[in-house]
Amino acid sequence: MEKIDIKRNESSVFWKDKLENDIPSEFKHFIDDYEMDIFFKKQKKIEDKLFAETRLRMGAYGQRYDNGKRSNGRESVPIPYPEDLTKGPDTAWHAPGMERIKLPYGGLTPKQMNLLADLSEEYSDGISHITTRQDIQLHFVHIEDTPSMFRRLAAAGITTKEACGNSIRNVTACPYIGVCPDESFNTNPHADAIFRYLLGHPDVQDFGRKFKIAVSGCKDHPCALTTMHDLGIIAKVKNVNGEKQNGFEVWVGGGLGAIPHKAKLLSEFTSEKEILALTQAVCRIYARHGEKKIRNRSRIKFLVADWGIEKFTQEVIAEKDKLPKDPRWVSFLKDMDSFNEKPLVDIAGDFPKTEAIGFKMWLKNNVRPQKQAGYNVVTISCPLGDITAGQMRSMADLTEKYTRGTARTTVDQSIVIRWVANKDLTAFYSDLKEINLADAFNESIIDITACPGTDTCKLGVSSSRGLASELRNRLATRAVEMEESVKDLKIKISGCFNSCAQQHVSDIGFFGTNRKVGGYVVPHFQMLLGGEMKNNGEKYGINVMSVPSKAVPEVIDHLTGLYLGEKEKGESFRAYIERVGKAHIKKSLIHLTEVPAYDQDNSYYVDWADVREYSIADKGIGECAGEIVGLADFGLQTAEREVFEAQIKLDEKDYSTSAKKSYYSMFAASQALIKHFNPDVSDEQDEVMREFKKRIFELGTFNDISQGDKFAKFYFKHHQDREMELNPEQAEMRLREAQLFIEAAHACNVKLSEKTIATSEDELKKTLNK
Repeated sequence: MEKIDIKRNESSVFWKDKLENDIPSEFKHFIDDYEMDIFFKKQKKIEDKLFAETRLRMGAYGQRYDNGKRSNGRESVPIPYPEDLTKGPDTAWHAPGMERIKLPYGGLTPKQMNLLADLSEEYSDGISHITTRQDIQLHFVHIEDTPSMFRRLAAAGITTKEACGNSIRNVTACPYIGVCPDESFNTNPHADAIFRYLLGHPDVQDFGRKFKIAVSGCKDHPCALTTMHDLGIIAKVKNVNGEKQNGFEVWVGGGLGAIPHKAKLLSEFTSEKEILALTQAVCRIYARHGEKKIRNRSRIKFLVADWGIEKFTQEVIAEKDKLPKDPRWVSFLKDMDSFNEKPLVDIAGDFPKTEAIGFKMWLKNNVRPQKQAGYNVVTISCPLGDITAGQMRSMADLTEKYTRGTARTTVDQSIVIRWVANKDLTAFYSDLKEINLADAFNESIIDITACPGTDTCKLGVSSSRGLASELRNRLATRAVEMEESVKDLKIKISGCFNSCAQQHVSDIGFFGTNRKVGGYVVPHFQMLLGGEMKNNGEKYGINVMSVPSKAVPEVIDHLTGLYLGEKEKGESFRAYIERVGKAHIKKSLIHLTEVPAYDQDNSYYVDWADVREYSIADKGIGECAGEIVGLADFGLQTAEREVFEAQIKLDEKDYSTSAKKSYYSMFAASQALIKHFNPDVSDEQDEVMREFKKRIFELGTFNDISQGDKFAKFYFKHHQDREMELNPEQAEMRLREAQLFIEAAHACNVKLSEKTIATSEDELKKTLNK
């Protein structure tokens, strides 16, 4: 497709006129309304808060931005806008931001690929980023360009409506639906129907937070990770009066985020004729009864947890029975055949035989036979989820050359091409090598999932992409001789405690944190172990230890070495972790977590793929601050010990002791922070709580931490019910909440140290000026 160069000020009018008759009516009014809101924003006739939600619901995010070179090599060069557009507190309004583009169930056509390539070059930095929910994100996009982008996308059948904001997010689904040998039936029509039915639906406009749906063709594989979603829908066939009936097992209330929840079974079987009605009823109950005032408890997982699945199910069934009949609930069933794909060539040929190591590895790792004999799904691994404009155009060409345009994005940030014939695999591999997309590392330890982290995300704490790139490069050099049991492990890395990379369900997960060492703030990652991808994300990992960012590669090497040296025959990594225990793992790796003094090795004080000293917080100066920080650090270390012992007790199924230690770890962390103001703070729990509220919480110091208000309330809640006996699930939840409170306490400690330093310097200046 030839690139069209349109000047910024002419772009919106040009594309509106050019594409007026090409945009589907169901998308058109969303864009028109949004463009009007931009006009009102210019005229200062719309509140910042309202406009922020408006742009978010069209996928327009603010992003981290510092005019620096980020770890992915991107160079961010802002194009200034007229003065009237650069005023106001909404930073996403006057600085380049991120645009999220919805791809329902990951579906992509060659035409859409070419368009995305054009948009990434014209409005972004030439890179399309694949997310862990099958979306595409473009970074460094000016908000005035978004209406033009939206119209061009809509003309190609793509919308950004409700890609973000308090709405139904992208409906994700297994990328192998329709071709997987293990699926119950083809659920492409159902995923598409859910997306179209709920898009802009009045029943989904009043949520307290976002709502995520995933559809899977089977229960066993992790291709859609349904059990960690707000609503998970799994294909199921039931025998009814001697006849097979298609339907779904439905799960509700899952979610990762800072506090992960496993979904609960809402329905063992809902027929395909009723699935839209049931989904609508769930949305109505959530909109009506979900929390809206307390933002950190606004996800549906909290409503399900508070009510219990029995009450929630009863309310949903009652609501479903009251719904007026909607013909759209079943009208999509008439068009089921339109989702049956066909190959480009009728004669598939034989599967290739080869001794070439690279091609052999690629066939093994990146090629999956379909249930249709002779045809395959080919996975194209995109390191860090990135694909350049040139590569995207080449992918469009290859998709047309070898198939009928059947491509999907995946939750592992890859692209799959379906219906590649056996006889074409050799040529396909050669073509991929030409565009540098023939890596043979799919679903291996080398194929690391990572969120944007500190590259572009405002919440990023540590460089998840920088670390992922370093690990990938190191591990790839050992790919040929690597043991299969290690090669099969999965690593996921998030830049903060939010779970954009889904680190909880990986064998080895990380999320970004920081620690204060010798007056400096050092980038760290919390390591989680014990997660499980199979069975749609069956098990969640739990925090084991905090690791300096620069030590993570060595920790990975030692950890996998421990596994190989100590595992029993046929023992999986998760089974090994459960058998030897997290205390053994931590003891074996603890020596790697020591941070050398700054004057001995300052590399630990610079994050991956950056040249600057770690910049989230400045270094601490002065003896006074150092002494006070020392007292606080000691208390925080006590908290770390207590929370780790709580983990051990949980593993031993001593839930009572685990719960008590979890609470005490929060008590110790809060007491540590108070020592900035009162080194002789009491050891009495009620007194510490009063002091924490007075000196930390009510003054807003803890609230300045990302989500600090939420984490402080974890402590308040557990202080109140600290003597209550908890069941296993409650004990685990208390542990997770304690871990997050401690992480926030570390961040708060950094801020309090900075304030102490500033005060000391001010007092010094006053003395010198006298």
